Amino acid sequence: MKLIIYTDGGSRGNPGPSALGVYITDTAGKVVLEHSRYLGETTNNQAEYRAIVDGLEHAEKLGAQEVDMRMDSELAVKQLNRVYRVRDAGLAELYIKVSNLITRFKKVTFTHVRREYNKEADRLVNLAIDNHLRR
Repeated sequence: MKLIIYTDGGSRGNPGPSALGVYITDTAGKVVLEHSRYLGETTNNQAEYRAIVDGLEHAEKLGAQEVDMRMDSELAVKQLNRVYRVRDAGLAELYIKVSNLITRFKKVTFTHVRREYNKEADRLVNLAIDNHLRR
């Protein structure tokens, strides 16, 4: 089974209150899962990577063998596709976690999409931050 996973991580301030959003569909576009989580104070890039980790963990639980990860973080995509090196120590730890997770699938791709094609994951990020800040 192949899943399409849209992920986003966001921070209000950098670092600041942060959250992640994961929006998973099947190849026909049917929504399989929506997930968001408040992360506390962290950077935007760390939130992006945590969203990728959550997305891959959910894909594994759902029984996916192939995963097409789509995100609007050009940095994360280029690092995961080995175009850029990971220089930040905090990101390096998350990069290793992602690298270990992808070995559990037959195929994982990382694709950069413009923000307008990642609206659902972005909505989930903002929902998690807003819900936390309202408390």
